[in-house]
Order: sequence, then C-alpha cells, then structure tokens
Amino acid sequence: MKVLGIESSCDETAAAVVEDGKTILSNVVATQIPFHKIYKGVVPEIASRKHAEWILPVVRQALKEAHLSLDAIDAVAATNRPGLMGSLLVGLTFGKTLAWATGKPFIAVNHMLGHLYAAHLVNDIAYPYIGLLVSGGHSIICKVAGFDDIEVLGTTVDDSVGEVFDKVAKFYDLGYPGGVRIDNLSKGGEREAAHFPLPKMDQQEHRYDMSFSGLKTAVIHQRDLFWNPGFEKTTENMCAAFQEAACRTLTSRLFRAVEDTGLTTVVAGGGVAANSRLRELLAERTDLNCIFPPLKLCGDNGAMIAGVAYHFLMRGDRSGWDTTAKARIPQFKRGLLRNRSR
Repeated sequence: MKVLGIESSCDETAAAVVEDGKTILSNVVATQIPFHKIYKGVVPEIASRKHAEWILPVVRQALKEAHLSLDAIDAVAATNRPGLMGSLLVGLTFGKTLAWATGKPFIAVNHMLGHLYAAHLVNDIAYPYIGLLVSGGHSIICKVAGFDDIEVLGTTVDDSVGEVFDKVAKFYDLGYPGGVRIDNLSKGGEREAAHFPLPKMDQQEHRYDMSFSGLKTAVIHQRDLFWNPGFEKTTENMCAAFQEAACRTLTSRLFRAVEDTGLTTVVAGGGVAANSRLRELLAERTDLNCIFPPLKLCGDNGAMIAGVAYHFLMRGDRSGWDTTAKARIPQFKRGLLRNRSR
C-alpha cells in the first residue's frame, strides 16, 4: 500500500510517499528558514502563507520523485494536530480535498505519533519501549506499547526543551534555528565552564516530569552567577554548559523511567533528537538500546505521517471529512496519547 503523507504543522511544507509503512519512495521537505530567520523565530502568518503557496508543488514533487502518478496512490494522510493552526489547516484541507476528489481513504495523524514512528522507518523496533519525544513544542517521556498505544509518563511543566534552545539563541543573537546554532557552537566550548541549575521537583508527584523555565532564566538573566572560576566567558562555553544542563535534565527523567519500567529500549523522536550531546549521553548507556531516527527524519517530514497512517489503514480506520485541526493536545502527567481526529 502506497500512502501520500502531508505535513505542515509548523514551518516545513513536506510531502512523502511511503510503501507499506516502511519503504520511503520519496520525501520532500521545503524549508521556510530563510523567511523566518530575520525574525529569529517562526512567524505564524508567514508560515501559513508559504504553506498555501508551496503545498501543491511539494506534493507534485513527492509524486515525481516516487515515480508515481496520483492514481497509483492508495491513500492520503495529513497532520491535523498539534501545531500552528493556520499551518495545520493548509495541509489538512489539501489532504482531505485531494482524497475526496480522487475517492481515496484519508487519515488524519497526530504529529507526535509521527515523530515517534520516524525511527521505525529505518529500524525494526519491537514493542514495548520507552519513547522520548523532544521538539520545539513538546518534551514527553512515554511508554510505547504500539504505534498508537502510548502512555505519557512525564512531560514538561512549563517550557519545552526546544523552545528554551530557541529563546536562549534569540536572546544572545546566535542565529536561527537556535537549537542547531547552539549545538554547533557548543562543540568549541567547555561544558564545565558554568554550572547551570537542574530542576528539583518532587519525585513522587513529578518523578518523570521536566522543567526548563528556570534554566532559561538562569542562562539569560543570571549567567554570571553560575560561571565557574578559571573559564573564559565565551559564547561557546556558555552554549556548551547550557546544552549540558538541558540534555541532562532530559536524561535524568528518562533513566528513571527506564529503571522503573525495566524496559531497555529507548526510541527518540523530534527535532531535538538531532542534538549531538543528547545522542552522546544516551550512547554512554551501553546497557540500553537507544535508537534515533536519521537526522533527515528528526525534523518535520511527510514520511513519518505516511508511515503511521499505513497502520491505521491496515486496522480499518478512516478519518471523516469533518475532521478538523487542533493547535494543542492535552499534556497530562499520566494518560494516553491518542490519534483522535476530531
């Protein structure tokens, strides 16, 4: 079964064709970075306008690179949550219209399920495992028993880790996208230059939860208070020390979940899964099987949406034509992350 997947939740216009939930026949991503760079962050209005302008040529390119006509596509899928409302509506409306006009099944996909599935596109991964979803909008630790059977164990109580990377980069005028710039600059710095605080939360009520607002405040407004003697106050050192604190906040909660569940496979997804230090920290745990998507599948892409959709289709699921977009999903400390389309 060949599925056309469309992703437009933020600032990437993406489309891909995936066969049988595994084989990527094409994966086209049109980035809007040059248009948002001058603002040091995503401007929702610009993002939605660019999606409207690019969605048709991107889908056409995905079909061309897959060497397929639209008639050869068996189903259409598109992201419907979470994300920027204007951006979501472009991809979702296009996907529904295309499916309706051609008489093909349509599946609306939760963007977070897509990120978690990205690693499955290039790896054979057995369930259950511990999932780590880290992006500009989310920081989630979960227990994954199936492609849509996900129990959220912990999440951030304030800012997401990706948001903090972007805000620190914007404050210090490091460039955009912030996470990539900080990661690159940190390679020329020393992690021991500053000792930024890690969050201390009640281990009963918030055992797997994270907090990043305090770290953001410390790095932006109180940096000198945490600088260690003998180190130069360079941008590279600051980036290295900040990145270390952010990544260790994630791994400390992640390793608690590993210990409590007894699961030894960890699967990461989302834009921050591309961070080099996060990958190093997980690689140090030789007792764990830590799986990351390829860098090209960490960011937003249509392949992960098409991959997830295949499994819904095989189960007999379909999304209605009245399916709508949702900007947010509830982030409960404990609960199920479902694919509800409405």
